[in-house]
Amino acid sequence: MTEHTTNGPRVSRRRVLAGTGGTAGLWLLAGCIEDIDDDDGEPAEADDADDTGTDDIEETDDADAEDDDAYVVGMVDSLTGSLAPYGERNQAGLELAVEDINAVGVGPDDRELEVIVEDSETRNEAGVSAAQRLVQQEGVPILIAAVGSGVSMAIHDSVVEDADVVQISQNSTGAVLSEAPDLLRTSPSGAAKGAALADLIAEEGHDSVAVTWVNNDYGLSLSEVFESEFDGEVAYNEPHEEGDASYSGELSGMADSGADAWLLITYADEFIVFVNEAFDQGYHEEFQYYGAESTIADTIIENTEPGSHDGMMGVTESAPLDQESYQEFESRFEEEFGETPTVWSAYTYDAITLSAIAIEAAGEFDAAAIEAVIRDVTRPEGEEVFSFEEAKEVLAEGGADDVDYQGVSGPIDLDENGDPTGFYQIYSVEDHDYSYGEFLEG
Repeated sequence: MTEHTTNGPRVSRRRVLAGTGGTAGLWLLAGCIEDIDDDDGEPAEADDADDTGTDDIEETDDADAEDDDAYVVGMVDSLTGSLAPYGERNQAGLELAVEDINAVGVGPDDRELEVIVEDSETRNEAGVSAAQRLVQQEGVPILIAAVGSGVSMAIHDSVVEDADVVQISQNSTGAVLSEAPDLLRTSPSGAAKGAALADLIAEEGHDSVAVTWVNNDYGLSLSEVFESEFDGEVAYNEPHEEGDASYSGELSGMADSGADAWLLITYADEFIVFVNEAFDQGYHEEFQYYGAESTIADTIIENTEPGSHDGMMGVTESAPLDQESYQEFESRFEEEFGETPTVWSAYTYDAITLSAIAIEAAGEFDAAAIEAVIRDVTRPEGEEVFSFEEAKEVLAEGGADDVDYQGVSGPIDLDENGDPTGFYQIYSVEDHDYSYGEFLEG
């Protein structure tokens, strides 16, 4: 058993085992272990995960976990790196999905589903290496990958395009993914979010904005959508690199641009640096901050000064909180983990469940057969189903066209670009905490 510590050894691979109750190694994550709580029940999209329920969970060696009778799929997740808060949440959604699927069994012989999880470290190179191991060595026909849009695209271009495998991203929102229609995803395209941000900033009375974006596919694609949709002037529009210790140059450029609104398209670690440096310079008193989903995290609140970015506003992905299937998921999640889920956990639950439904509909564990039906089982022409068990019952009497999987994150309905419908919510920072308001549908 690997000891659960905040500074323990890196766990880069784990198998999510069928029928274990508490799946193997799910919370044995390396690096900073963060909270997943949200006392208000709001979608705290990138809160940190705590030690809840970890004491009895054991790490299982690959050799011991091998089950020749299981259907084995792969997953590349951000267990470490700047998107680790999302990756940690994903593992909880993964656990619940596997539990539900294996309570029924997949295929005519009711096999169990097993998921091998590899760590992308939130880096393109590590993500590609992880995907190569899963596809080339394990031979998985389905690859759930990844969190960061840049990592997902790198995996697609370097591994998936020339391989016999179906790729489904669990969390990537970059608009650029729509250019690869064989790269499916359960989280929505950032195109609608970029347009919503443009509308929000204009409606708040700003006709000029300074934009800085993290220099990867996620940042570039969201900034391009925003610039094309914003009716006013984009007075500054420059990238910044991940992991820099200072962003003083970017801050000076934004301050000198003449824009009174700042849009920071970045990740939690980088945003902390921006906020703290801007606070030291007094910029928080002069400029109105805006952001997207990756500038929401408990770690941001914990590592920035009270008042440093109060009044900030933004647009984030959201679960359909009034949807019964999400409410049931939320209740189970809270019962299982003692915490409120986020939509990112729901996206992962749906990616795993959709994979199992596609295997069931295909009738064989083959990438080409799975690819041929995976969109069909999300179409509104079929009978609405809200679980793998319901889908299996419908498929027993019909075909893929007869099923319309309604995910816990909302209707999937994959379009020609592999994108689902999305829900969004406007958020703000008030008294150094997050507050959530109006809902939007993408």
